[in-house]
Order: sequence, then structure tokens, then C-alpha cells
Amino acid sequence: MTDVLVVTSKVKKLIKEKGGFNTSAETVEVLSKAVEQLCQKGIDSAKADGRKTVMARDIVIDHL
Repeated sequence: MTDVLVVTSKVKKLIKEKGGFNTSAETVEVLSKAVEQLCQKGIDSAKADGRKTVMARDIVIDHL
């Protein structure tokens, strides 16, 4: 398992409040991996542009 990059209690609270569901530990792991991948995408984009700052435009999610 990699580092947890999301606040577990907040994820669980959101899922409970929005859907009335419980949240498995695996869900938090998958979300953390997704955050890690988005950060890497931002790093790669900023590096390609010759910047040392990751900006929101570097982490654009097409389907949101």
C-alpha cells in the first residue's frame, strides 16, 4: 500500500452523507492512487512546460 493521500474520515463522511453507504478501506487506497497519478500528471506537464510550479491546468480532468 502507498501513502494515504486523502483524508479517510472526510471521504467516509461524504459517501455516507451523499449516498448512505459505508466505505471500504480499499476505496481509500484506490482514491489515494488516483490522487498520486493526478499529481504525477501535473508534475510531468509542468516539467514539459519548463516550470517548477504545478498549476491547476496541469491536472485537468476531462470528465469532471
